[in-house]
Amino acid sequence: MGAMTTNRKRTQECINVNYTNSDPSRKRSKLSTKPVPSAATVVARLSRYPELYAPLPREVHAPCRRTKFPLAARVGARGSDAMGNVLIAKFEKAKRSALAKYRTVVEKWKEVIVVDAESDEPCADSSVEEPRGDGDRFGVQQQSLSTLSFDSGLRNAELKVASGGKLWGPETQLDVENVHAYKKLLEDVGRRNGTFQRLNFEINLNEKRRDHFNLLRPKKELDEEPEVLQEPFVALSSEEEDEVERAFSANRWTILVTHENSNIEITGEKFRCLRSTGWLNDEVINLYLTLLKEREQRQSHKFLKCHFFNTFFYKKLISGPNGYDFKSVRRWTSQRKLGYSLLECDKIFVPIHQEIHWCLAVINNEDKKLQYLDSMKGEDSSVLEKLAKYFADEVNDKNGKDIGVNTWKKEFVKDLPVQKNGCDCGVFMIKYVDFYSRGLELYFDQENMPYFRRRTAKEILRLKAE
Repeated sequence: MGAMTTNRKRTQECINVNYTNSDPSRKRSKLSTKPVPSAATVVARLSRYPELYAPLPREVHAPCRRTKFPLAARVGARGSDAMGNVLIAKFEKAKRSALAKYRTVVEKWKEVIVVDAESDEPCADSSVEEPRGDGDRFGVQQQSLSTLSFDSGLRNAELKVASGGKLWGPETQLDVENVHAYKKLLEDVGRRNGTFQRLNFEINLNEKRRDHFNLLRPKKELDEEPEVLQEPFVALSSEEEDEVERAFSANRWTILVTHENSNIEITGEKFRCLRSTGWLNDEVINLYLTLLKEREQRQSHKFLKCHFFNTFFYKKLISGPNGYDFKSVRRWTSQRKLGYSLLECDKIFVPIHQEIHWCLAVINNEDKKLQYLDSMKGEDSSVLEKLAKYFADEVNDKNGKDIGVNTWKKEFVKDLPVQKNGCDCGVFMIKYVDFYSRGLELYFDQENMPYFRRRTAKEILRLKAE
């Protein structure tokens, strides 16, 4: 049966663990079978309950400083600092030993540098070793020892010390590279003195040879006045510029000019080939060559006596079954038609069309040679061979003479202006003819092409070459 107790409030005396019943007259409850609690029994009862501990600490996400010597810290935390103090003492001892050896090595470097600077040959001290201390036994390395490295290659007799450009330690910083760098430069210059002298001698010798060859080379004396040399570059006036612009903007079917003697008509469409990046067509080239012949006839004292074949002559000459047909062009140069024979001409100009490229061949009767001019430095020996055969047949047919054209020099002219694009070959070709017919050297270049295009357009519009 359950024990019955009263529900009265406990007094302060009952709460006290040292409380004893001092009243002997108070009767105990008959239903209670437990003895009176004592101090020992209270402690025993309280020991049944678990001990209250503080809640686990909340994790804090923040930078934490690592313990420099975790082993010593853990040992100290356990209450025994003996082991930690021993390790710290050994580390300090290893540190002092490493620094002492490092200073010794630096002193040896100084001695090596001084001795090497005084000697003639580069020196490398093999006794210099990387310092090792007791600290390596514990895996402890100092920054100055870890960052210091040696370049054992000693390339070009240089002792290189790589430590971020600094030598660490209490001594003054040493610039090891400067001594050997300057010494190496002096040695290199000394070794190259012989080469410099040899090259200087060769340069002087070649200059003397060039001067000697220039003296032996025949020079053509130019009797022309300076203004004659400037005639090919006379600037267009504002009226002439406006005239050319209007012609470029004309209707494509509009006939701008008609040359009666050659029966050549230039429409607006054909005339536009003289604009920049345009390819010159046969009508414009043939009309311009005709104007050059008329210029010579007007002022024969200023220009060489020349003959200008049109662009269809060479195509007709090589149209035969064997690549040569003199009979097809025999009547092109009759005395009745020309009024002169080709043997009387100083130069004979033959335009050559190589598919999409214009070149020029010259039968130079004055200098007894055949010339080939290509603004892209091309060569075609078959052209000169066929023209040599043609000129021999022409002179034999018209003049009854047999000239030794086969003995003439065949020249591919190299010292000439060249084009730097893919559209000005026709302009280069007609200006070769213009300058050679004047008896002038070819002293123009690619930069003059825009001007030559507009000047040629003006001369065609006015049917007069200047």
